[in-house]
Amino acid sequence: MAQASHGSVVDDLGIRIASGSVSPGTVLTLAGLEEEYGVSRTVIREAVRVLEAMGMLQSRRRIGVTVRPTGDWSALDTRLIGWQLRGPHRDRQLVVVNELRAAVEPIAARLSAVRATDAERTELVRLATLLQELGAQGRGDGDEYLAVDIAFHDLLLDSSRNPLLAAVKPAVAAVIAGRSRAGLTPGVPHAQALHNHVQTAAAIARGDADAAEHHTRRYVDTVLGEVGADS
Repeated sequence: MAQASHGSVVDDLGIRIASGSVSPGTVLTLAGLEEEYGVSRTVIREAVRVLEAMGMLQSRRRIGVTVRPTGDWSALDTRLIGWQLRGPHRDRQLVVVNELRAAVEPIAARLSAVRATDAERTELVRLATLLQELGAQGRGDGDEYLAVDIAFHDLLLDSSRNPLLAAVKPAVAAVIAGRSRAGLTPGVPHAQALHNHVQTAAAIARGDADAAEHHTRRYVDTVLGEVGADS
């Protein structure tokens, strides 16, 4: 990889580690990486620092750069999620992030039914209705549907007024986008999933916390069933 940039070294090495082709416990050297990528030692050090910050590498004097166990990685880092979605374990990554959604989004919806502003309630209804319309038109695999889908889930988490729940927004958006870009989002989404998005928004709009949690759990369960079938 002659004349690779700092960013391309990070991406290439990150993908190799995330895919398992460079396995945990592997010891790399700065000199070896410098030769392999055809870049300066400074570029290699910068790339290693990025991957260290993500928990994927550890540098030790007189030893080198060691690939850390997967449990040490920054699992919610969107760059890491993107690399994992490009690798052979993509299907498993889709499942684990959607399992996180199943744990988080129903509670966020319950809180949103109590805490959302009037403007947020109106916008959630608008976004859910638009998702249903685009899905009915067979446009579930398009960029507009993707943008609306991410906006809906971002707002659902934000309107919970819980910063820890909202902190998972980037990870949720990354897996929604990754699934779409991998061609795994159907042009005509599951009708029950769309229906439950609309019902979630309606429940939040009227302040019905029980119904908001119920319908959110229903659509997340549908998505889990879909990504499980993809694997």
